Amino acid sequence: MKDTTTAAERSPSYYSASIDQDSDYPSVQGEVRVDVAIIGGGFTGVATAVELAERGFKVAVVEANRIGWGASGRNGGQVTGSLSGDAAMAKQMRKRLGGEVDDFIWNLRWRGHDIIEQRVRRYGIACDLKHGHLHAAMKPAHLDELRASHDEALRRGMEADVTLLDAGGVRAHLASDLYLGALKNTRNLHLHPLNLCLGEARAAHSLGALIFEHSPVLEIVHGATPTLVTAEGRVVANQVMLAGDVYHKLEPGKLKGMIFPAMGGIVTTAPLGELAAQINPQDLAVYDCRFVLDYYRLTADGRLLFGGGANYSGRDSRDIAAELRPGIERTFPSLKGVPIEFQWSCAMGIVMNRIPQLGKLSPNVWYCQGYSGHGIATSHVMGEIMAEAMGGELARFETFAGCSHIKVPMGDVFGNPMLALGMWYYQLLEKLR
Repeated sequence: MKDTTTAAERSPSYYSASIDQDSDYPSVQGEVRVDVAIIGGGFTGVATAVELAERGFKVAVVEANRIGWGASGRNGGQVTGSLSGDAAMAKQMRKRLGGEVDDFIWNLRWRGHDIIEQRVRRYGIACDLKHGHLHAAMKPAHLDELRASHDEALRRGMEADVTLLDAGGVRAHLASDLYLGALKNTRNLHLHPLNLCLGEARAAHSLGALIFEHSPVLEIVHGATPTLVTAEGRVVANQVMLAGDVYHKLEPGKLKGMIFPAMGGIVTTAPLGELAAQINPQDLAVYDCRFVLDYYRLTADGRLLFGGGANYSGRDSRDIAAELRPGIERTFPSLKGVPIEFQWSCAMGIVMNRIPQLGKLSPNVWYCQGYSGHGIATSHVMGEIMAEAMGGELARFETFAGCSHIKVPMGDVFGNPMLALGMWYYQLLEKLR
């Protein structure tokens, strides 16, 4: 069951095996002219395309493989209000926003939820969208963090959305003795990410956007009307947006050494039947409080989808199922020996300071990347921000573009070893706290 994805195939995942309606868009042929050309058919590119098309722009999305081929169609499917770089954001953005920075970041946490829910309703996207999430504590220090999060949520008016659970409360939600407590959040979501991405692409297309697949961009030609060069055609635009995250090698002069791949492994079991409701009766998504965490949820057909153990070397695991099975059985002893039917990897774009990277490569060529494992919600907020910026509303874009980022010299050589060393340090801290 090793992931043998080629340039045109989808990963052999549960998601690709349960697509509601797959994509079948043409490749770029000849010359195409649009207002905005977007490189990358994942959440960032597709969400931005919907935003721009709704505003009346003529848009083209140019994808090297297929819509949702990368991390957007392979992730854990959890839409939560977590931001791994929130502390760094607050420190850097305070210079620009002053006392409003905390409200800015708080609203950022939840804006993606609203965009996704509204879009699913507006365009009738079938993506198994459900509410409910547990952030679970495995040691007393984790409980302190959850209490602080709970207090902040109450202060922000989320009384109806959050509940702090003790160990007994967790056992009423999960057939597991692993946790000391949890923060239950019914505002958080979980869903089938590939079906969401494909549905949003259909929505953009219905609004007049052009979608191209199997069209790797070979070069961005900068100028008054920047041009995307592919093997069989050209896309000429007034503005270009690069939204390929870690899956491209374009513009190395400015972008190399800024973002690095971390490989996450995910598996799904065979359908569990009645056992699914026994281990997770409220059908909640879950992740724990560790730096290197496990995350899981039930699929629409009653499988356990389980991920964890991010690999910061940038290389795929040889046997994801063997690596994750002990975590499954430790969490749910009743699943000992359960068959695992799908396993696949997910390359996440990791930024050293965890702040999403928004900027310009030239006056009319933009880029947006780097969500460090929190991409579903964040990519939709960034899509809104990028569409605003290309329409002339620059305030939120400039708040992110003004942040400083670490650029690692010889990034391909040193970037992932630095990430691995940093994660080793955080794992050591985890043992001590």
